[in-house]
This record gives sequence, C-alpha cells and structure tokens, in this order.
Amino acid sequence: MEKKLIEGFEHIRYQREQPSEEELIQNSRNFYQLMNGRRTVREFDTRPIPLEVIENIVLTASTAPSGAHKQPWTFCIVSDSEIKRKIRIAAEEEEKISYSGRMPEDWKADLKPLGTNWEKPFLEDAPYLIVVFKQSYGLSDGEKSQHYYVSESVGIACGFLIAAIHQAGLVAVTHTPSPMNFLSSILERPTNEKPFLLVPVGYAKEESYVPAIVRKDLEKIIVRF
Repeated sequence: MEKKLIEGFEHIRYQREQPSEEELIQNSRNFYQLMNGRRTVREFDTRPIPLEVIENIVLTASTAPSGAHKQPWTFCIVSDSEIKRKIRIAAEEEEKISYSGRMPEDWKADLKPLGTNWEKPFLEDAPYLIVVFKQSYGLSDGEKSQHYYVSESVGIACGFLIAAIHQAGLVAVTHTPSPMNFLSSILERPTNEKPFLLVPVGYAKEESYVPAIVRKDLEKIIVRF
C-alpha cells in the first residue's frame, strides 16, 4: 500500500478499479432501479432477523462522510420487547398531541393520502428499532471536543442507512416524533447525544399496502448549467 506524508500526517493512495463509460452508465442505472423500488412501509412482519444483518447495515451507515471525520453519530439497536413497548407508548403520547393540536391543518391534509395517524404499532412489530443519535460534541472521560456540521453529517449517514436497509432486502419507516427527548431518557444516552431519527427495520408483512405515490420527474428536480 502506497503511503505519503502530507503536512506530517500519513495518507494512503486511493485505489479502485476504474469502470468503462458503459459500465458507469449501467452501474448508475442499476442502483437507481434498485432504490426506485424502495418504499416506506409501516406494516411489519414480526419474524426475527439475524443481528449481523443489522450490524452490517449500521457499518454501512458509518462509512458516510462527516465534518473533519468526527463521525458524530451513535446507532442504538433495540430488539428488547419491553424497551420497544416503552418507546411506542412515549412516541404515541407525543404523536397524539401533535395530531390533535400541534400540527396545522394543511400539514394534516398533506399527510392524509399517506394514511398516517398517531398510532404507531410498527414500533413494537418491527424486530429492530435503530435509533440514531447525533453527538453535539465529543465527550471522552469528561472532556469535551468540537464536532462540525453535525446535523449534515448525521443526515448523510441516515441516507446511507436507509439505502443499506433496502439493499439488504428489508423495509423501514423513518419516524420522527416531536419532541424526541424521551428516547434519550429511555435509552439512557449521555448529555452530548440528541435523538435524530427512529427507524423501525424488518420484513414487510406478506400483505402490505403502501400509498400510490409518484416521484418527481428528472426535469423537475435537476437544473443543468
């Protein structure tokens, strides 16, 4: 492995086989077609999944770029039924308040075609919950250290996470009950960590239905210069 010192720090040569132009096109098309089949699913089969699958998915998420390579994320994997139950109860309490008063009417109208409400049975049905926390700052032996672009970094990692879940053959739903502070309490996270995203993961129920949504065409999302 070729190495080089840059400003006193060791760097290694980046190596990757370069595909042909045709392979580039095919690779990009294949991945698009794979991800275009991804859907948010709220109906989960309760059958178990090997823990190694979930760990590999999290490892994939951890390959995301981050500000100054601080990797300001923690992924809590929850399979314990009692903890999942506590999370569901707390989440539904917040969601019930949101649907009954916090959300403006136009927000609720936009959600109506998706068939959502304050009830979240998937928080118990899914064999795993992945709770993503963002680390506002580093904390080691009581000493604080600076983190940079935390929300951006963790958001990118969550994108990798969702793609990895789909690639593995599983389904997920991104859940963000607001506020989410109850997750810090239930999972006993340190003060530098704030809940960012709650992702139930598992197999879809044999007979599951998802909204008949249509994604925007390329010409509506791209501007060429």
